[in-house]
Amino acid sequence: MNCLFCKNADTEVIETRLVDDGVAIRRRRSCPKCQKRFTTYERAEEFPILVIKKDGKRERFNRDKVRLGLQKACEKTVVTAAQIEEMISQIEHELKQRDTTEADSSVIGSLIAKQLKSVDKIAYIRFASVFKRFVELDDFQKEIKKLS
Repeated sequence: MNCLFCKNADTEVIETRLVDDGVAIRRRRSCPKCQKRFTTYERAEEFPILVIKKDGKRERFNRDKVRLGLQKACEKTVVTAAQIEEMISQIEHELKQRDTTEADSSVIGSLIAKQLKSVDKIAYIRFASVFKRFVELDDFQKEIKKLS
């Protein structure tokens, strides 16, 4: 690793530790030439998850979009920000465990619904009403009966 300051090609690792739950390695380095220190991070290269939209277009999986949807569904409930982050992590983990790097948006919606159903029934109904496109009051009643 070249020194960030003097571009010396010979730097020394003085400390190494795992970060981000073992997903990355943090290395503290020192340059013997200029005596300055700097930090580098090493991560395994991941293939992005591509979401196949209803119109056939593909876009990268976006945690922020999932977070917004979950926050909207969980408004005025007892669901915490930490629970929302945990749900997002679970959804992303399930997507990465699949044999493919592509997923239909409907699959992601189903994963979100599954997470919400186990955390908060009201948030689940809110999400389901949009995801499943409820039009009639009967649609809500049928879904509520499934929960009972």
